[in-house]
Amino acid sequence: MNNNDFKDQPAAAAGSESVMGVLPECELTILMPCLNEAETIAGCVDQAQHYLKRSRIDGEVLVSDNGSTDGSQEIADAHGARVIDVSHRGGGYGSGLMGGILAARGRFIVMGDSDGSYTFSDLDGFVKKLRAGADLVMGNRFQGGIREGAMPFLHRHLGNPVLTWLGQLFFGSPAGDFNCGLRGMRKSAIIDLGLLTIGMEFASEMVVKATFRGLKIDEVPTTLSPDGRSRPPHLKSWRDGWRVLRFLLLYSPRWLFLYPGLALVAAGVLTMSIVLPGPLLLGSVVFDVHTLVVAMGAILVGSQMALFFLLAKQYASNEGLLPEGERFSDYRRRVSLERSIVVGLILIVLGTVLLGWAVSLWAVSDFGDLDYSWMMRLVIPSVTMIALGFQIMLAGFFSSILDIRHTRA
Repeated sequence: MNNNDFKDQPAAAAGSESVMGVLPECELTILMPCLNEAETIAGCVDQAQHYLKRSRIDGEVLVSDNGSTDGSQEIADAHGARVIDVSHRGGGYGSGLMGGILAARGRFIVMGDSDGSYTFSDLDGFVKKLRAGADLVMGNRFQGGIREGAMPFLHRHLGNPVLTWLGQLFFGSPAGDFNCGLRGMRKSAIIDLGLLTIGMEFASEMVVKATFRGLKIDEVPTTLSPDGRSRPPHLKSWRDGWRVLRFLLLYSPRWLFLYPGLALVAAGVLTMSIVLPGPLLLGSVVFDVHTLVVAMGAILVGSQMALFFLLAKQYASNEGLLPEGERFSDYRRRVSLERSIVVGLILIVLGTVLLGWAVSLWAVSDFGDLDYSWMMRLVIPSVTMIALGFQIMLAGFFSSILDIRHTRA
């Protein structure tokens, strides 16, 4: 799903439309995603309406409903909200919000859950920062306060802090509460991000892409209260937590592939350099060719992870999912299929020569018994070089396949 999925969706309006049937622009849309929130939607809408009236802001309250069956739509409409239906788009939290963002009349949008966990009666901090030029204003529950019973222990002390830390580590995001559901945004800036996800990871995608694009991101302390529902929340801790973590990993091939791969290669090379000359004795423990096998395996796996990084980064750059960056652009200018083939062939030839030497030594002894430890110090590195050479050549071909639709100088 992407923004284009919503372009033909009519804006269902309760209230004034222009003569041409198009709703006029306003300054602020207070957007609430909704799925069976009959117990709390009225209070949320009333708070938002009161805020607009008190602040004398030209705005609207918009409820983006994702298929409620408990009468939430009628309640919201009766309390003066504009209601749109996005259930036919077949998505979850993300699709509901994206539908609302595209249908919003406001130049600015403040979105928040309609379960009563956030207050809409005081949004001055968000509006002030948006007016001052911020593109995305994140609420921060850890600064504003989390009331007793508002957030499960694991979410408060493990899930949200860890995901926020990973977001800061992977992407350099300034957000101190990556998953806060109350946030403000400049509509045009967020639409230009081309957000794609449809589930709970939508909130993280917004922060990640805003960081990539260099948008101005600010924060406002936000208070989280216990929600007012009698039913269980839509959020499933492990399922949705994994979806967010998976998104963060997939959008950071450097941390998913490159850094672990380089660590494996470094560990493999270090271990190889220690045991390749001969067995290493540490007390009663002997590190011999079995350790060399493990070291070469680490080099192979680590090298493949590094190649996966290059291919994943190339695909993401080609499709506009991630910025290419100057260093990666320079790498792509310097590395070609032909050079990959040359490097691969050099490794294959070296490995084959080394393996041929081992076979010739075996032949000298009439293919009989050999010093196992010494012979394997020839065979293991030679096989590793051959395998690595094929990996590099195949990665070069796959890289060229990814570039078939993209002409490069």
